[in-house]
Amino acid sequence: MKKSPTQMKLPLDPFEQHLKYLKLPFITEHYAEVAGSAAKEEWSHLKLLRTLIEGESEFRRDKATQRRIRQARFPVIKTLDGFLWSWPKKINKMQVQNLFKLNFVKSRSNVIFLGGVGLGKTHLATALAYTACLNGVTVLFTTAIDVINNLSAAQEVGRFQQELKKYLKPSLLVLDELGYLPIDKRGADLLFQVISHRYEQGSIVISTNRAFKNWPEIFNNDATLTSAILDRILHHAETVVIEGKSFRMKDVIES
Repeated sequence: MKKSPTQMKLPLDPFEQHLKYLKLPFITEHYAEVAGSAAKEEWSHLKLLRTLIEGESEFRRDKATQRRIRQARFPVIKTLDGFLWSWPKKINKMQVQNLFKLNFVKSRSNVIFLGGVGLGKTHLATALAYTACLNGVTVLFTTAIDVINNLSAAQEVGRFQQELKKYLKPSLLVLDELGYLPIDKRGADLLFQVISHRYEQGSIVISTNRAFKNWPEIFNNDATLTSAILDRILHHAETVVIEGKSFRMKDVIES
């Protein structure tokens, strides 16, 4: 059976072939439309070229941003605008807002959000990492326990180094919920390797419900290992202390 004219694939115009070869998807799709506007409005050749190049650049930036957000593996997207500043009893708003300038990423230093449950630590950590994605920073969001479980499983099958690289490659690593569950000796050693390798090489954002003096309780009461972890995290770090009652208990508290 002969194909109908609508089913037949017409050969590409040589110009479009060049565009596809150069991988210029925006220009390939829009050049005719933009050229029509240019002819109608009597643009200069330079303005036509500039418009097409700017469109291609914006298209690529958007694609790269969406790829970074996808690779970050956020459980949910949060923004600073969505944070309820009036709920915590204590929080340094100016300090938090200053972090969103992302200077800590440039200096490869760390941020710790410290406070009780339900005070927005994960919200702020997520929003900070999301802002970093929008500004060209590679990010990975995970929990401390997931890091340990994944590294432990990889170690069992001889893929530890490959799995470790996953936590070292991004410019910003978010370790959420550190201290919510106890960590045994093996888990503490595995997490230490991530923190040690990232020391002065890449930023870490940590959310935790435990004051630093209580961190030995997280790491199997190993004071030596805890000291080594704290030394590397806090050497170049800013701590945001949040105090108050859990927002998730808001309705119960107000009833």
